[in-house]
Amino acid sequence: MEKAKKSLELTHDESEAASRLTVTPHQAGAGPSFYEYYALRGIRVDRVEPGLVVCSFKVPPRLTDRAGNLANGAIATLVDVVGASTVFVPHIPMTVSVDMSISYMAKAKLYDELEITSKRLGQRGRYYGTYVLLRNKASGEIIAEGRHSLFRPSSTSKL
Repeated sequence: MEKAKKSLELTHDESEAASRLTVTPHQAGAGPSFYEYYALRGIRVDRVEPGLVVCSFKVPPRLTDRAGNLANGAIATLVDVVGASTVFVPHIPMTVSVDMSISYMAKAKLYDELEITSKRLGQRGRYYGTYVLLRNKASGEIIAEGRHSLFRPSSTSKL
């Protein structure tokens, strides 16, 4: 445990650099947020049908790990966003993620083009289930598959 704590400690220079950062709050509707710009940029919607969304995504350098593979966190973000898109309804409160289960099957390399397919599995009340599959377009190899559970709060909810 001590070794883990030690590896997470910041050096004096890192601490100083972090203290000089200025982060301004994002104003809704005033352009893309940092998250939207950084994590979601590059997703192309290819097809939308009731309960089905198919997207394309080319792996960019900003979302790769040191080995040049699409980072697991980036895959989780794609499962979250594309999964939620199958249950999105305009002018109704957005859903919140309740649970995600992701099986990482293979690596996606820098500049690989992926096909991301999300299917709505069902709904019970305000609880939804989706299935998301990430596949390498060129080889057909499955990169990851995930199940994503979401909940839509009522319009009077404080969530």
